[in-house]
Amino acid sequence: MNGEAMKAALRGGERIYGTMFVQTRVGNGDHRLREMGLNYVIVDNEHAPYSRGETAAWMRKLAANGIVPVVRVPIPASHYVTMALDAGAQGVLAPYVERVEQVQEVVGAAKYLPLKGEAVTRVVTRGEFPSEETRKHLENRNRNNLLVIGIESVAAMERLDDLLAVPGVDAAFVGPNDLSIQLGVPADYHHARYLEAVDHIYATCTARKVPLVIHFFTYEMAQPWIAKGIHFVLFGTDRKGIGDAMKKDFDFLRGLEG
Repeated sequence: MNGEAMKAALRGGERIYGTMFVQTRVGNGDHRLREMGLNYVIVDNEHAPYSRGETAAWMRKLAANGIVPVVRVPIPASHYVTMALDAGAQGVLAPYVERVEQVQEVVGAAKYLPLKGEAVTRVVTRGEFPSEETRKHLENRNRNNLLVIGIESVAAMERLDDLLAVPGVDAAFVGPNDLSIQLGVPADYHHARYLEAVDHIYATCTARKVPLVIHFFTYEMAQPWIAKGIHFVLFGTDRKGIGDAMKKDFDFLRGLEG
């Protein structure tokens, strides 16, 4: 699968599965990638200490294994989006978006690279290309780029319809940790206030025909939303997966005592 195929799968309602890498380095167990059944992996550049070189190495390794490489950039800024794409990313998650102007900026970077400055602003805001040839060239050059915007605050929720109305957004992302804190129910992902907020986001995305991805940390978090129809599935992290698997193994072994 590549970025273009992933976008087509999401538009068609196909369920796709991925996780987030926050600590694994290329060469450390990456020979198992094909066994994991992943459609995509998000390499976290917002909270994890990956260098540009490490990120680029992961982009190549993931793509070589048929897994769509996605980067969560540090902030929703064009500079970071273009750096991720130049490193080989086929998808970008722009975190913590709250304003239409931010969406326009990351759309311009992800969908019309390498156009910059006032020229890209005219394209994104008014659909004015230097020429028809330029339009075709840019759209073809960037057809493999998937753009996801992060809806992680009350402000973003309140402006969600306007944010999703910007052409070029392929999906939206709910960051449960940030959103639950802003709602006053930190890390309580079963609280009515959090569930109502995500319901609103999901309904708005569905009306706009924009797929929604929620970062699930447990089976209990994932099950009800998948049952509701979420088909863009992001589960756990490499760190959590390793820790949970080892805990399960040693809990079982300790249970054999006596």
